[in-house]
Amino acid sequence: MTETDVAADLDDRIARLLLENDPASTDAVSFLGARFDAGLAWVHFPVGQGGLGLPQTWQSRVTKALEAVGAPVPDSGRNGIGLGMAAPTIVAFGTEEQKSRFLRPIFTCEEIWCQLFSEPGAGSDLAAVATRAVRDGDEWVVTGQKVWTSGAHKARFAILVARTNPDVPKHGGLTYFLCDMTDPGIDVRPLRQITGEAEFNEVFLTGVRIPDSQRLGDEGLGWKVANATLNNERVAIGSGAAREGGHIGLVADRWREAPELHTHSLHDRLLRMWVDAEVTRLTGERLRQQLAAGQPGPEGAAMKLAFATQAQAITGFALELEGESGLRFDDWTMTRPETVTFTGRNAVYRYLRAKGNSIEGGTSEILRNVVAERVLGLPPEHRVDKTLPFKDLPK
Repeated sequence: MTETDVAADLDDRIARLLLENDPASTDAVSFLGARFDAGLAWVHFPVGQGGLGLPQTWQSRVTKALEAVGAPVPDSGRNGIGLGMAAPTIVAFGTEEQKSRFLRPIFTCEEIWCQLFSEPGAGSDLAAVATRAVRDGDEWVVTGQKVWTSGAHKARFAILVARTNPDVPKHGGLTYFLCDMTDPGIDVRPLRQITGEAEFNEVFLTGVRIPDSQRLGDEGLGWKVANATLNNERVAIGSGAAREGGHIGLVADRWREAPELHTHSLHDRLLRMWVDAEVTRLTGERLRQQLAAGQPGPEGAAMKLAFATQAQAITGFALELEGESGLRFDDWTMTRPETVTFTGRNAVYRYLRAKGNSIEGGTSEILRNVVAERVLGLPPEHRVDKTLPFKDLPK
């Protein structure tokens, strides 16, 4: 098909979707389900799996057309892990049955997902996870502890990495699973953050039974699957959707409404941050357009690294603009948020929450190593543990 043909086909699909599902009267779940069925959820996904097998550059045509009529959109605040991490990984490595079972309810946000990766002894080094999964017939019995699990208290499913073979080097003995968070043996406990909220958790798994049909990818190849997930996460975290979106938009709005702040020094700093944020946004857009469905490269590490650095600088600048009022934080209450968002939150909250940006999704230190070794091709750090069996590593 020519580009003209593709554009015409997309426009026709969008028109039929809106004709048959009036956004003003159709509930969000039904509309998003119809959008998925029409192949307009992720156009770069395969046909029948929410997509049309097109280059990702065409997604913006769909997004803009539906935004123009106020159509419902997936709630990324509630299901960011499902939409940005689980779905593309399932597309890349899942069986046809797994794709049919999980992709649609992820897009409609009927099923919320969380990520069971980090552990108390394996935060920055994901390959060091100790949670065990032991084969028992057609099931795997999983025992261990995960930590920093965002949204586990409201999740129906989780993407889980566990160790299935301790007799091989740490990167080779991992397997990736799709875990039902309602199964017996799962205990979710809140972790209170510096903001006062508990948006993430520690999760204890005691004899949790996962069917082998919910193993994603081959046994022992969990590191490969997990890396695809992490790369998708970093692209999702590090990419803004619109000019002056996110933190920089809030600061720019504050600047415009407060002319008393307009000093040359503050103006220069704001402009530098605005340019950095826009460069990062455009770079992220170009990166997303080049991705194969579900399989981004290590370049996403640079996006996430830039985002974390900029978020902390911008929120610190926003706090300065508040003057003395920036020293007050009256919102330090223990809550379990349904949606993770900065919108509508004060400058102090945004400043405190941004401190976690250089930890979640891979620490900035680890991401610098990824960029240096896997993007720039610099010599890797010397690691003596890469060839030893996991069971022989010091704990």
